[in-house]
Amino acid sequence: MAAVRGGVKRLGLVDPDPVEFSNLARQVIYRESDLGRPKVDAAADRLSRLAPGLEIERYRFALDASNAARVIDDYGFVIDATDSPAAKFLINDVCVAARIPFIYGGVLGMAGQAMTVLPGRTACLRCLFENPPDEAEIASCREAGIIGPIAGAIGTLEGDEAARWARGAELDLAGMLITYDGARGASSRTIAVAAREGCSCGASSPDRRGGRLARLTGETP
Repeated sequence: MAAVRGGVKRLGLVDPDPVEFSNLARQVIYRESDLGRPKVDAAADRLSRLAPGLEIERYRFALDASNAARVIDDYGFVIDATDSPAAKFLINDVCVAARIPFIYGGVLGMAGQAMTVLPGRTACLRCLFENPPDEAEIASCREAGIIGPIAGAIGTLEGDEAARWARGAELDLAGMLITYDGARGASSRTIAVAAREGCSCGASSPDRRGGRLARLTGETP
């Protein structure tokens, strides 16, 4: 919704699932009347009312290794709005390979974070985490849950950044990791992120190492 309000004219929505009651607390694009409908259809209908003339492609399947390159290659910018670490790393790897910019977002409990990646120029997700978390970590995160307003705040940041890209404006979060902590008086901070030497994204070079390298290996993306 933030991306469309910011001027994005063409959007692709990827999701295999129907709208469930548990989604309503944090996915404000849906209403109770959408329960049981495919998420991409319910979201597309709401966005079309918000911005008549918006071009929307609906992909009613999960993004995976068999289709990610085909889907992503058709767009100029990608918003990671997934709750799956595997999907996040897949988006990272495909976008880096195709040199397509994207914004990563993650939420856990009362905290969230986001970062824009310009492949070959700024740090990528693997510069921060190298590898996806193991199953024990993922299970622990599922138990911790997600607070709806935090997801909304991170989603709005991502949509705003996509709108800036669509307008050709400077991207506020390129090479910058913003973290938001609702448990500490809604505090936020932004950290310059340097590419990790040896990362396959190729962004590490002498003139790109000046920023502070945020090493978050103890956190789950």
